[in-house]
Amino acid sequence: MDILWNDRKRLTLFGLPWTFTKYICTSEKFLIQSGVFSTKEEEVRLYRILDMTLERSFLQRIFGLGTIVCDTVDKSSPKLVIKNVKNSRKAKELLSELVEKERVKKRVSSREVMAAEDEEEE
Repeated sequence: MDILWNDRKRLTLFGLPWTFTKYICTSEKFLIQSGVFSTKEEEVRLYRILDMTLERSFLQRIFGLGTIVCDTVDKSSPKLVIKNVKNSRKAKELLSELVEKERVKKRVSSREVMAAEDEEEE
């Protein structure tokens, strides 16, 4: 498993990585590992990510952090939230590129229904 990007969830104050949540991105999937004594690992295949949003509060901007919110078609993780990561804009762009590559590789297409088209037909 080649890791293409990884980071830790950081505290909003000072942007320090003093949490027990790790984010790992490979060419095929995104993993969130959390916990110390009892652990949890969430996995989302990249081709299942539909949309991404970058959110940056005032404090996050001061400390160079951001939160990436991904809408997925995964039943166990319909919203993948990648909280308080450094260089969030670059991370989002990398993730976006990897998602597109994986969707092309798997020949997956998303069908978007435009509300304007439905209204014109009526």
